[in-house]
Amino acid sequence: MSDETPATVLAVDDEPDLAELYRVYLDSAYDVRIATGGEAALERMDESVDVVLLDRRMPDLSGHEVLSAMREAGYDARVAMLTAVEPDVDIVDMPFDDYKTKPVTKEDLLTLVEVLLHRAEFDAHSQEFFALASKKAALEAAGTTGTEEYEELIERMESVRDRVDDTLDNLSARDAFVEVPGGVP
Repeated sequence: MSDETPATVLAVDDEPDLAELYRVYLDSAYDVRIATGGEAALERMDESVDVVLLDRRMPDLSGHEVLSAMREAGYDARVAMLTAVEPDVDIVDMPFDDYKTKPVTKEDLLTLVEVLLHRAEFDAHSQEFFALASKKAALEAAGTTGTEEYEELIERMESVRDRVDDTLDNLSARDAFVEVPGGVP
């Protein structure tokens, strides 16, 4: 994605008015596609999609099924589950990047897309850490913390955090004295 080409957002919601509202909210900053069901989402998905805003409960395919199909097809877009479904421990193993419960404001949606695009620039360990942190926050907000799945999530976060810290330490030690050709603008 270049600075001249806006990021592409695929907004998926089985309520057509809500999908259209997301388009209105985001259209001034992004190239927005909408889909009003899981099958339509898969038809509109391609390598140019940077962010997917995905409803969880839809009649044809669930958000989880759509997400699984997207990941199996090799798409690496950042995905936020944007849903009225309160999170439960079943979200721990879903391969999404963020979880927001409806309703959301225009500012919430713009910020969410901006954050997801920023995270896309991170390395895989950092992306995984932020995805896990989002799941942790969603479960805490729903009051679902006293479970084995929640404890496993915390352990995974600590393991990933250690890898991120190790990467940063290695980069800092190795690159502290590297001269950047051309200097800093």
